Amino acid sequence: MKSLPCIRCTLGLLLLCTVDADSGRKPNFVFMMVDDLGIGDLGCYGNTTLRTPNIDRLALEEVKLTQHIAAAPLCTPSRAAFLTGRYPVRSGMAAHGRMGVFLFSASSGGLPQEEITFAEAVRGQGYSTAVIGKWHLGLNCEDSADHCHHPTSHGFDYFYGTIMTHLRDCQPGHGSVLHFVFGYIPYKAIIIGLVSLVLFHVKGIITVTRRVVFGVLILLGVVASLFGALVYTFPNLNCFVMRGTDIVEQPYTSENLTQRMTNEAIEFLDRNSERPFLLFFSFLQVHTGLFASPLFRGRSQHGLYGDAVMEVDWSVGQIMQTLERLNLKENTLVYMTSDQGPHLEEISIDGEMHGGYSGIYKAGKSTNWEGGIRIPGILRWSSVLPAGKVIDEPTSNMDIFPTVLNLAGASIPSDRVIDGHDLLPLLQGQVERSEHEFMFHYCNAQLNAVRWHPPNSNTVWKAFFFTPDFYPENSSTCFHTHICLCIKPYVTFHDPPLLYDLSKDPTESTPLSPDTEPKFYSVLEVIRAAVSRHAESLKPVPVQVSPLQIVWKPWLQPCCSSFSQLCTCERDHRVEKM
Repeated sequence: MKSLPCIRCTLGLLLLCTVDADSGRKPNFVFMMVDDLGIGDLGCYGNTTLRTPNIDRLALEEVKLTQHIAAAPLCTPSRAAFLTGRYPVRSGMAAHGRMGVFLFSASSGGLPQEEITFAEAVRGQGYSTAVIGKWHLGLNCEDSADHCHHPTSHGFDYFYGTIMTHLRDCQPGHGSVLHFVFGYIPYKAIIIGLVSLVLFHVKGIITVTRRVVFGVLILLGVVASLFGALVYTFPNLNCFVMRGTDIVEQPYTSENLTQRMTNEAIEFLDRNSERPFLLFFSFLQVHTGLFASPLFRGRSQHGLYGDAVMEVDWSVGQIMQTLERLNLKENTLVYMTSDQGPHLEEISIDGEMHGGYSGIYKAGKSTNWEGGIRIPGILRWSSVLPAGKVIDEPTSNMDIFPTVLNLAGASIPSDRVIDGHDLLPLLQGQVERSEHEFMFHYCNAQLNAVRWHPPNSNTVWKAFFFTPDFYPENSSTCFHTHICLCIKPYVTFHDPPLLYDLSKDPTESTPLSPDTEPKFYSVLEVIRAAVSRHAESLKPVPVQVSPLQIVWKPWLQPCCSSFSQLCTCERDHRVEKM
């Protein structure tokens, strides 16, 4: 159980009272999360060739966090941590195997109903809540309509968006993600085995009957046919848009999808401008397969990826203009971020780079190098936060949970560990240091690295227990597996752990040693002790991202027409605003 310091509660309550006295209502919340956006993709974080004026203006006018850390380097666990304020391993949203995210809409895993999201907490305080865009935290448990993991089962009054992420299959002409998934099959070993079988048969060591040969050929034909059918039907079964619990477009057309979702967000703000609200806008961009609306296509120097980033920036501007039009700017906490670092291994079928940019930081998505977990963190609340403030203290996307609950007047759950900390005192300058002395960086459910920010010190140590094996070797990518993995034989374990001083080496280019760092062993001793204490706080929970939970289950398949029609439908006839 995690207790909150009295001073932090007092400061939060004082601020809440001030806001109530000035405006007569509780603060609103608008959270915008971009998918796979690199910290180096934004002008306010150093990019000089990709225009993001609306996001840059947010950072200039209010607070920018420069050591803002995602709780996980993959979509599903990072989003679970963001919503609950807890490391995903605590909720079972961290995998123990190769696959760390949901790949099918008809999987049975998802964010457990026992978990409390910030939406559920503030709805109990009279807030109207909505999530628009990507969910990726599950849908059904036992049948195709129970919606046990749906956003409306986790505190959101309104949902318009996609249950899954925007995969290559959802974008015609971009190939299939299944080719990468099935690329993990040991084809070389299978071929060697078959060739060896033939040679043994020829030499008379073993006898292979015609029945066995025909059986193997039939089996290979069935497997190939099933794979072809899966690739063919994948977009229809997984690329759909829901309004509430109803499917309104299956499969969806990505053209102008960001405009449509932006309009939905604006309409939600219009409908709820007279009452407290929480809006979570979860962009489908810039995950591959990439798309950009005609208005933005060809406008950037960075191909389709840059076009998509510019469209995201436009959408942010539209939402901010709406807040100003409704006179909500002074009473709304705005937070803009990414779910993790960029997917550096993404290359289109035409050979165009479709991944983002980590800036000076090493590696990207699926790794716990800084490029995989150091994300944009921009907060604006004009009447409360100082303009142009830059904070380099370690903060986490899990910190949003307790910050929101304190501001909304909701109680922090006392029956579970909350790993996030209220950001408000740090944002306002009432304290100079983050409450995160230690941060634990998981690769799926494996503890990969630990960050330590000692009291009364500006140093930030980071120790790696294992690291991914890059390919090519001199790169910081894993092109041989399309994404870096957390399991043998794709990682190298380190004893003693690799140790870095991020305050002097933020690029993680030179690991320390006992010869170069006198405190080497004492630092590792403190980190190991922190790991032991952290491990004691973990409780066994059902794993939601296990092979059994993420596999496709036909009886859970959402379908707005019939399987004979490949679940095709178009029921979303709203007029788009341009």
